[in-house]
Amino acid sequence: MSSTLFRTKKVEQSILDTEEPEHALKKSLSALDLTVFGVGVIIGTGIFVLTGTVAKDNAGPATALAFVAAGVACALAALCYAEFASTVPVAGSAYTFSYASLGELPAWIIGWDLVLEFALGTAVVAVGWSGYIQSLLENAGWTMPAGLGSREGADTFGFDILAAALVLVLTVILVIGMKLSARITSLVVAIKVTVVLVVIVAGAFLIDGKNYDPFIPKEKPVAAGSSLDSPLIQLMFGWAPSNFGVMGIFTAASVVFFAFIGFDVVATAAEETKNPQRDMPRGIIGSLIICTTLYVLVSIVVTGMQHYSRLSVDAPLADAFKATGHPWFAGFISFGAAVGLTTVCMILLLGQTRVFFAMSRDGLLPRFFSHVHPRFKTPHRPTILLGVLIAILAGFTPLTELAALVNIGTLFAFVVVAIGVIILRKSRPDLPRSFRTPWVPVIPILSVCASLWLMINLPAETWVRFGIWMAVGFLVYFLYGRTHSRLARREESEEAPSAGGGPA
Repeated sequence: MSSTLFRTKKVEQSILDTEEPEHALKKSLSALDLTVFGVGVIIGTGIFVLTGTVAKDNAGPATALAFVAAGVACALAALCYAEFASTVPVAGSAYTFSYASLGELPAWIIGWDLVLEFALGTAVVAVGWSGYIQSLLENAGWTMPAGLGSREGADTFGFDILAAALVLVLTVILVIGMKLSARITSLVVAIKVTVVLVVIVAGAFLIDGKNYDPFIPKEKPVAAGSSLDSPLIQLMFGWAPSNFGVMGIFTAASVVFFAFIGFDVVATAAEETKNPQRDMPRGIIGSLIICTTLYVLVSIVVTGMQHYSRLSVDAPLADAFKATGHPWFAGFISFGAAVGLTTVCMILLLGQTRVFFAMSRDGLLPRFFSHVHPRFKTPHRPTILLGVLIAILAGFTPLTELAALVNIGTLFAFVVVAIGVIILRKSRPDLPRSFRTPWVPVIPILSVCASLWLMINLPAETWVRFGIWMAVGFLVYFLYGRTHSRLARREESEEAPSAGGGPA
């Protein structure tokens, strides 16, 4: 049995499967589209919330260095993703990469986990978007009817209609086509980046050099409890370290790392890229560089506008402008955050449907979901199924009960991809690689260590949730996936003639 559990799918066969007409996705994306997708999913609430939080509780003005450190950690994983995505340009990201290097069972485990990760992420972001919209509506003097607004803290039956509606609208857009999705994402990302740039430029004129003293605080500036203990931060990240000094920078880096998670979703669109060998590395690495630069500049500006000890927890950028006598920017920033979450939600949903589609095409999930729409050439069946389920989840479940954004799956994917690069270099040195991760195995090993360190710091509840979902996944695999796998059936068909004594 062990030989079947770790059977690998040849890269050539993975690419050949993408050419079957009824299972082939339309190639329409460019390097610019991929970069926009990456920026769209990375820049979310992190840039509007985490900057002030870690500055106040860990790194002070040196938060900029924390973003650099986190960006370097992500870059290690990005280099590994770039090699795989250009070598194996097939939908499914880490799932597909694992199938080509580690084997079927590890591929199933990571694919099953990513389906949960993206589902929870999409639902959480949709509910967060709903909260921003309701806040903006209340500022305009209009309140959502009882039972149709946010479910947070509600003790009566209700449905968050805005969160559910967002998911359903995005589902329709993804069904219609990737190019339409890319155009809408480009427009929204342009708005979002404009807001960030306005914050940077306008804030630069309000910087007071005295606020940078001390640049690296040696101790907590206030006696009050850590702002990392706030419900929002606990919900998003589940843990609240509070080191200071140089170690505070690395502690802050481990927190803001989660603001970068999302660039790996770009790899799920490899099969729909016109020239994946050239454009996937550009899209993955380019989006990470852009976002790291924006994060660093925002942190420099916000800690220069207001002393880090006085930064607010939930809206540091908006409140910093209020403190300097420019309250108009608060609404402008809230608008940018709401718009930004739209693309985060869309791209997380996109990533989930592509992983689900790839697993279905391989037979590990019902093949019914591997057929593409005859006109739009998109995986419409899994997109509709998952979109409806997530809309229901987002509508009925309060934000705090959606559990934390389960980062363990993404970090686990980073580990698997890094190990896979090393294995595939050894097992298939003949494969054409348009992009090669430098310094193998040093870079992949460093990526594994960085991801494992962050996983260790995740809360126990996350590990329990992960274990339960994995147990269910093992059950599904052994009852269905292992025997319905296309790879298993190919092996059976190849063995059949010899078992029957050869052709008559």
